[in-house]
Amino acid sequence: MKTKLLGISLFLFTATLVAFYPWLRGAATTTILSRQGTSTQGPAAVEVVFVLDTTGSMSGLIETAKEKVWSIATTMAQADQAPTISMGLVAYRDRGDDYVTQVIDLSTDLDSMYAALMDFSADGGGDGPESVNRALDDAIHSISWSQNPSSYKVVFLVGDAPPHMDYQGETRYPEIAAAAVARGIVINTIQCGEVQQTVQPWKQIALLGKGAYFQVEQAGGAFAVATPFDEDIALLSAELDQTRLYYGSTEEREEKEVKVAATQKLHELSSLASRARRAVFNTSAAGVANLFGERELVEDIQSGRIDLDDIAAEELPETLRAMAPAEQQAAIARTATERTSLRQRIDGLAAQRDNFIAGKVEEAGGADDSLDQKIYELVRDQAAPKGLDYASGPKF
Repeated sequence: MKTKLLGISLFLFTATLVAFYPWLRGAATTTILSRQGTSTQGPAAVEVVFVLDTTGSMSGLIETAKEKVWSIATTMAQADQAPTISMGLVAYRDRGDDYVTQVIDLSTDLDSMYAALMDFSADGGGDGPESVNRALDDAIHSISWSQNPSSYKVVFLVGDAPPHMDYQGETRYPEIAAAAVARGIVINTIQCGEVQQTVQPWKQIALLGKGAYFQVEQAGGAFAVATPFDEDIALLSAELDQTRLYYGSTEEREEKEVKVAATQKLHELSSLASRARRAVFNTSAAGVANLFGERELVEDIQSGRIDLDDIAAEELPETLRAMAPAEQQAAIARTATERTSLRQRIDGLAAQRDNFIAGKVEEAGGADDSLDQKIYELVRDQAAPKGLDYASGPKF
């Protein structure tokens, strides 16, 4: 009797489950889609675009930017969450100059961005107002901002002259700032020099862009110091760059040749101090994306992203193609070991460099009024709602 009752119970349970299965599956699917649709989580990231006046009066600031961009990147990379760092640039002048704007899109390949920055010089302008509206519009609408809601997205407008408000048919900054806020992009303004006509629009742009305004001296007021360790760090950094091995199709490897050329350019033309700052950034967790980029063989194999056996022979770096598989593995292992040694040596020298700079900052009575400190404080406060925690101060 018990067996019969058990059988009937199992039958009824099964029938009920079958009857309600479509509803249960639909409910489960609805829950999953709901969670996916409302999720605001994403990888920690900082996306920063500098909108830079490159007219004649800005020569000092442009040179400062060439020296300090790596320090700024390292400062932004210091968050406990080790965010990825993407940078872009909009250079602007005015109608009638050689160009109105030039746009360099956001990328984790800071070497290529920096190589382009090195080509900029100050020229043109001279009539007071500049094409600020056009530059801001390009920064918001011509840049490939991500859809990551967890990313701290920020524009730094840097210049010394007010915007032209008399150009017909041009979108003006109140509308542009509203579009930026709607997309989660903060606009900060940095006024170089003391032109009084610039103060009010710069402050208003920052207010409308949910950002902040501050003023620095005409050349930028950054705290820049050369150290006795810069040359050794720069040389080790060049050796580290030489260990990169790119693989992939012919087109993919040609793309990487552009990055290698950009790196070579900065080694040849930038200062020792700038190259040392780049090395410090590249050995940070965030700097790996710039140092290696995508499809770098040693990094991808070491991280487990790919297996050597899965790569076609014609897609291997040329130096490895003639080797037997065992020789290829050994060469990759040697390169990985060499990298570890180089990075450890750079880290050791970087620590001594930091101590040296800390002493110089103390001798100078602090760097509270420097561009470095002001940018750090803005990033710290504005990135906090995105879950990024900064506590180490600026990197110089």
